[in-house]
Amino acid sequence: MLQPKKTKYRKAQKGRMKGLSSRGNQLSNGMFGIKALDSVFITSRQIEAARIAATRYMKREGQLWIKIFPDKPITKKPLEVRMGKGKGAPEYFVAVTKAGRVIFEVAGVPYDIAKEALRLAAQKLPVKTKFIVARDFEN
Repeated sequence: MLQPKKTKYRKAQKGRMKGLSSRGNQLSNGMFGIKALDSVFITSRQIEAARIAATRYMKREGQLWIKIFPDKPITKKPLEVRMGKGKGAPEYFVAVTKAGRVIFEVAGVPYDIAKEALRLAAQKLPVKTKFIVARDFEN
C-alpha cells in the first residue's frame, strides 16, 4: 500500500502535498506505466528528459502518454535584490505529483521493452516509481 512521504518542514507558500493521489491513479490509455511512490514537484525539464529517454529506447515504436502537466509556476527573485518590491518573475514550471499518481503510460510495445524504457525514464525523475501493468494484459 502506498504511504505518503512525511516531511519535517513545510515549504513556505508553495502548498502542501498531503495524502495520496485521488485522480490519475489508474492506467487509462496504455498497458504499462510508472506510478509515483512519493509526493514531489517534477519540473518540465525532468519530464522532457524522461520522455526522450523512453522514446529513444522504444525506437519510436508504440505510444507514450505523459499523464502530468507542469502548470504551477515557481518564482524567484534575482540575485542581490533587496527584500520587498513585489514577487519575483516565474523561473520554471512544475507538476505537483502526489503519491500514487501515474506519470507515464506506454502501449504498443512488448512487456520487456516497455519495462526497460520506463526504467530509463524513471531514472530521470526525482521520485521513486513503481512499474505497473494493466489488469487485462496477458503475455
